[in-house]
Amino acid sequence: MALECSTLVLDLDGTISDPSLGISRCMNHALQIHGFNAVSSKDIAREIGPPLDEMFLKLAPDVSTENIPALVSTYRERYSDCGYSENLIYPNIFSAIEQAYKAGLRLGVCTSKRTDFAEKIILLFGLSQFFYFIDGGDIGISKEMQLARLLSCGAIDRGAIMVGDRAVDIHSATANGLRSIGVLWGFGSNAELTKASPTHIVETVNEFCGIVI
Repeated sequence: MALECSTLVLDLDGTISDPSLGISRCMNHALQIHGFNAVSSKDIAREIGPPLDEMFLKLAPDVSTENIPALVSTYRERYSDCGYSENLIYPNIFSAIEQAYKAGLRLGVCTSKRTDFAEKIILLFGLSQFFYFIDGGDIGISKEMQLARLLSCGAIDRGAIMVGDRAVDIHSATANGLRSIGVLWGFGSNAELTKASPTHIVETVNEFCGIVI
């Protein structure tokens, strides 16, 4: 039997699509332009999920908070130009989202990415028609704050379920009194998600469909 749910709120990176190539290239472009050493793509992939400023500070030891505005600006220049399209939708995700929509589920996106970038990616994959809202973040805005804002403005209610691949998705849902589903096809490990204590953990897109549709 499918879970009762007023709105399915999906994370973007690591849940709908794999953005690791674009993020890696844009981060290293920004680091090298500003005189810092490049970081391995594997290390970058492990940190995808939290906001961009947190990623720079964690991945590049020589970067300080004073460097963040310039790094983020340079990153976004390349990301807006081509980085957003260096992105792959996960297998079976289009079908899953389409099925959920046709089944009458209300769908939204909540991502740490800036809204305009998220909209471009959703459009790139032909998914725009399925989502009632796309909520993006920015530097200094946590996902917990984003979900709180969606609740306060009435875009979602307490019957919503947050779907994501990282602990930050699960913790943000819990902090706002929402249920959550952790997905294992993205960047977060089983250990990370288990520790975060989501309502459910699913390994595959088909398993996800089985509990929400």
